[in-house]
Amino acid sequence: MAKEEKLSLEELLEQALVKDEDKPYAVPGNWVWTRLGDITIITGGGTPQSNVTEYYNGGDIAWITPADLSGYNDMYISKGERNITKLGLEQSSAKLMPRDTVLLSSRAPIGYVAIALEQLCTNQGFKSFWPSPIYKPQYLYYYLMQNKKLLETYASGTTFLELSRKKVSQIPFPLPPLPEQQRIVDIIESLFEKLDRAKELAQHALDSFEKRKSAILHKAFTGELIRKWREENGLSFEKWQKYTVKDLVMNLNQGWSPKCENFPSIDYDKWGVIKTTAIQHMEFVEEENKQLPSSLEPREKHELKAGDILITRAGPRIRVGVCCLVKQVRPRLLLCDKAYRFRVNEKLVMPEYIVFALNTPSMLDEINLMKTGISDSGVNLTQNGFQGLKLNIPPLAEQKEIVRILDNLLANEQKAKELCNVIDKIDHMKKAILARAFRGELGTNNPDEESALELLKEVLKEKI
Repeated sequence: MAKEEKLSLEELLEQALVKDEDKPYAVPGNWVWTRLGDITIITGGGTPQSNVTEYYNGGDIAWITPADLSGYNDMYISKGERNITKLGLEQSSAKLMPRDTVLLSSRAPIGYVAIALEQLCTNQGFKSFWPSPIYKPQYLYYYLMQNKKLLETYASGTTFLELSRKKVSQIPFPLPPLPEQQRIVDIIESLFEKLDRAKELAQHALDSFEKRKSAILHKAFTGELIRKWREENGLSFEKWQKYTVKDLVMNLNQGWSPKCENFPSIDYDKWGVIKTTAIQHMEFVEEENKQLPSSLEPREKHELKAGDILITRAGPRIRVGVCCLVKQVRPRLLLCDKAYRFRVNEKLVMPEYIVFALNTPSMLDEINLMKTGISDSGVNLTQNGFQGLKLNIPPLAEQKEIVRILDNLLANEQKAKELCNVIDKIDHMKKAILARAFRGELGTNNPDEESALELLKEVLKEKI
């Protein structure tokens, strides 16, 4: 058999460089577009037979699986849930990889990334990039983190998507000079540290508000919140009475969910059907709707009116039992069939009071226990179960005072929502920083530095 001819440096370079028409975007002049397979060795992993105890018991070789990176936010990893033995390593396709190897989960799911802090190996759910003089591992780490969607476009599979080593090798990679790689990593880490601190403070403030809100709601419906007010007005807690929801509600019904358009009804002349996401805890969001097709006649009996109380009755567990009062609503908006609507006997209870009561932590826990369904992805709240709930109801004068205090609390909740927006913006800012980093737009590039082309040539020379 004839020996395979080795390619010249020029031929290898021509293969390694991404053609102009295939470059994803422009980069500075001393950067080059190459492919991941041309900058380093890429290896897979393996799993020793699980029924052979000698492959695992007493093992001291770190063995990483994608499950070990689920919810894992650190850049570096040194061990997983399990170790394997030297024999387990030898009797499987797992490979011992050096410190600074970049690990990429290549299936179930694609896109977890970490850097090896010590020698370790992985199962077959990874494609790993060995250290190379051509790139900083932290630079590759951030690039892979930024490009999960790109990675998925190179994957294939019927049961689940998987990235093969061949496909991973073809993924384009913007290669700057080494000093620029380090500057990019430094500025990303500096900016991320500040953003993480801001996010931590915002999350702490949000958590503190939620704890205070839960405590106040608990006090409101156990009589503690207005104990002093009650004493000053000569009232007694003994006047509070237990009622079932059935005793209090009137006209309990559910709506209609025809096949709608995939866009909301913005024009008030067009009918819309609310989605369950229109019903949030103590808040109605009318924009969360789908437009009714013009070919369908609206069922006007399901049109929402100010004063309606809504509670979700079917859907994912976390979204069932969510209750709000419709304080105001646009015309031509219909109730969907995955929610109940009702009014209350206002001689006994204020609408605002019962909505607050149904949103207390203890009541939400009680509602959660009565949900029925095989899995958390689809549960139901039955009419009988809902109407059997028992509530503490004070005289109307006390209800008004409780509602007044809780309304003031909700006014402060707007600040909490602003904190949520801050947290979302921080996540978007991180993505924007990474996007700019790999375009050379962070203002750190030095055009006088030697081109990354020379780096690439040095690596390719080893293949000659």
